[in-house]
Amino acid sequence: MQRYFVDPEQFHEREVEITGDDVHHIVKVMRSETGEEIIVCDGTGRVARVRLSELSKELVRGEIVELLDEQRELPIRVTIGQGLPKADKMEWILQKGTELGAYAFFPFSSERTIVKLDEKKEGKKLERWRKIAKEAAEQAHRAIVPQLLSPVSYKQLLKEFEKYTAVAIAYEKEGGGKLSDVLPTLSAGDSLLVLIGPEGGFSEEEVRLAEQAGAKSVSLGPRILRTETASQYVLSAVSYHFE
Repeated sequence: MQRYFVDPEQFHEREVEITGDDVHHIVKVMRSETGEEIIVCDGTGRVARVRLSELSKELVRGEIVELLDEQRELPIRVTIGQGLPKADKMEWILQKGTELGAYAFFPFSSERTIVKLDEKKEGKKLERWRKIAKEAAEQAHRAIVPQLLSPVSYKQLLKEFEKYTAVAIAYEKEGGGKLSDVLPTLSAGDSLLVLIGPEGGFSEEEVRLAEQAGAKSVSLGPRILRTETASQYVLSAVSYHFE
């Protein structure tokens, strides 16, 4: 059954309204007809089986048949703090991270970041990234679409640490900790921010500042991972530990 996300204000007590690109997909691509059923989520956790009642070029309406109780989210809220990578790697990170259960993505620029977002193009870039996360959430049958926070500088990112139950920074060093040291300290409902550097990784000074701000330096295993692979390792480890 096809799954679609709508804004919370479009998810009413007895019916839902669908607008935008999803209307074209329902009407033209899927060639749906009234009476057919789809799954609709409001992006905050509400999920319903919906029977289509009205289809037009600009709007689709449906009657809520049943509210569903789906348990598909990771027990802890994992935010991937991602150093901006080159080319289209961010799109891959968003897509696969969403499939694996990331709660949010927090892009940042650091000392070794090569990519610099053009302020004039940032809006369009974020819009595309959010669309990728939404489509991945639909494919993975998730109840929420991960948040995509606006890119910040490394110094700004450090100021956000207090909002999370725990913060880890992926960094290979002798005597450093492991991700498996952090996960047992967390319980269902807690939040974890994991910082992953760009292609060149973090400088020693950046790691020092992160640790000073409360982050724990952790290794992601004995092998060196690409920046676009690291978040998948983290989310898989969280899933294995908690699920």
